Amino acid sequence: MAKEIPDLQATVRSGTGKGAARQARREGYVPGIVYGDGKEPVSINMNFNYLLKRLKQGRFLSTLWNLKVEGQDDVRVICRSVQRDVVKDMPTHVDFMRLHRTSRINLFIHVDFVNHEASPGIKRGGTLVVVRNEVELEVLASDIPDHITVDLTGKQIGDVIHINDVTLPNGAKPTIDRNFVIANVSAPSGLVSADNADGDDAAE
Repeated sequence: MAKEIPDLQATVRSGTGKGAARQARREGYVPGIVYGDGKEPVSINMNFNYLLKRLKQGRFLSTLWNLKVEGQDDVRVICRSVQRDVVKDMPTHVDFMRLHRTSRINLFIHVDFVNHEASPGIKRGGTLVVVRNEVELEVLASDIPDHITVDLTGKQIGDVIHINDVTLPNGAKPTIDRNFVIANVSAPSGLVSADNADGDDAAE
């Protein structure tokens, strides 16, 4: 269930400071920095179109990357910040943090709902209302799950699914202590209206 670690390409940026960063942008790069793990920060450049493509693929901040910089050893990193132009909303700077395999990090993990056809409530016309399509988990950098799975088998109208109802991957735990709601199966609008009408008749 662990993700395959994708590569991310970058080059070392010569020079530091705002002047070097502006020059990089003029040349079609997005400046960035790699820090952490008790080592000196390294200034990098990433090709603008290359980075934009990966940002558009989604989940950039919740992906563990194998950063490849020419002339240096590959390093596992996670993106901690993408600064954007306030007008064009395009990336202008990226920050990456180095990680060990044993590092524990907080990431938002996608929630996958399965077996809709095995839910009596949904078969009756109920609707799956997703409260959270991602949940923040503390995970090992060496074993980041691609998703967590919510099995809808047997779920009836009115059932509520909490985080404690979900089997989490080994080593993963929620960052929030309370038993929060992930989703529920709500009644179809027609059934709700009929129930309300019955209640009104009884009241009269």
